[in-house]
Amino acid sequence: MGQEVNDRDYVDAPAFLKRLRAETRLVSDCFRDQRFETFDPPMIGAEVEAWLIDDNWLPAPENEAFLEKLDEPLATHELARFNFELNLDPHALPGGLPKLKDQIEKLWDDCTQAADTLGLKPLMIGMPPTLIQDMLSLDTMTPSNRYKALNEQVMKVRGKPTEIEIARREQLQLAQNHLMIEAACTSLQTHLTVNPGEEEARMFNAAQIAAGPVTAISANSPFLYGRRLWEETRIPAFEQAIGIPSFRGRDGAKVGRVTFGAGWLRKSLMELFLENLDGHEALLPLIEDAPPEKLRHFKLQNGTLWRWNRPIVGGDCSGTPHLRIENRVTPAGPTAIDMVANAAFFIGLTRHLAALDVPPEKDMDFAAARGNFYACARRGLGASVQWTDGVLHDVQRLIHDQLVEAARDGLMASGVPEHEASAVLNPIRERAKSGQNGAAWQRGWVNCHGRDFQGLVAAYYEHQQKGRPVHTWRI
Repeated sequence: MGQEVNDRDYVDAPAFLKRLRAETRLVSDCFRDQRFETFDPPMIGAEVEAWLIDDNWLPAPENEAFLEKLDEPLATHELARFNFELNLDPHALPGGLPKLKDQIEKLWDDCTQAADTLGLKPLMIGMPPTLIQDMLSLDTMTPSNRYKALNEQVMKVRGKPTEIEIARREQLQLAQNHLMIEAACTSLQTHLTVNPGEEEARMFNAAQIAAGPVTAISANSPFLYGRRLWEETRIPAFEQAIGIPSFRGRDGAKVGRVTFGAGWLRKSLMELFLENLDGHEALLPLIEDAPPEKLRHFKLQNGTLWRWNRPIVGGDCSGTPHLRIENRVTPAGPTAIDMVANAAFFIGLTRHLAALDVPPEKDMDFAAARGNFYACARRGLGASVQWTDGVLHDVQRLIHDQLVEAARDGLMASGVPEHEASAVLNPIRERAKSGQNGAAWQRGWVNCHGRDFQGLVAAYYEHQQKGRPVHTWRI
């Protein structure tokens, strides 16, 4: 969904489908002919979504003025005027994680200075506790043809208001004639290249297995609209914001446009791109004047399907394209150190699982991996998960006792030096030891100080600006 809609584009569903089929055939040919680039070591990258906050610690709809003041080509707007996004440079995995941390910290300093000139503050968090329901409306949508078209098409396809119902300790129920609650969900998106061939399916399946523990350890979104909900409330809020079921998976579960998936991959990422074609209608059937090799319609379709692990074709068929996985389960924040640790845990654990002698998905039902993911989103480090050994584990203990070392081994097998792998994963180990991730710290602060959400955001911001990882934060 990164491409803007311009005046030359026009809507024509049959013509879009024809072009989508032609471009999907070109991608299929690339798989058949093994034309995708191979990376040794793998490449990594990331995107960070963030908020603007005013002096009252409330979200501020000022992203256009902020981005103009920042004047940074790596920064761009997001769906709501409260949000912006930082797109980080790609790096080879060895040495790449410290480079990502350094770049986030440098960009964040620049963001802080630019925001300060406008009387604002930038905030990296999954959902700001001071967000008020009425703030997210069509009036606060970033002026953009693509966002307007996306909202119109979602509501047209749904044919009824967006219904949100999320419950755990407390309950949120509402109906809206727009999808703007999606903008409440800000994330860290980690990119990992995948080599063509036998690695493809195993790597994606491994990312699916890793999704549960990664979500548990990184949770940072326990409050929405003044209610205490899931530890990672982004997950149900984003799914319900779009809320368009498309088909039923192999086990009978509904598969929507925001989804964990329909089942294990058997051989290739191409299975997912065929699912894009045959399982989901075009949400934005916009015709572009571009040769098929540029894959504009193929990428637009893929960009309007928000899998929590999303397959991506980088580049196009006029050159040497590449494959990567975009992991979307982790929230933004609390600090650069924490986000890079989350990325390292996802990358290392995924590569470890994919390299096991026996593919773990052979002995693990897909329903178990999906159940783990939603249990970890709901309960965070308090969740129980059925792991690859078939045993039910406390996820906090599983991460501390087994998975940190597994992720470390996965990083080292990919060329990351031992000292770098241990250092970048240390916040994960310490969070699993203490039980304090971003969600737990926010809950603890409220338990101690009461429901002063402005005070909570003020304390969170102060800690964030100091840059120390969340497991060290005092309440």
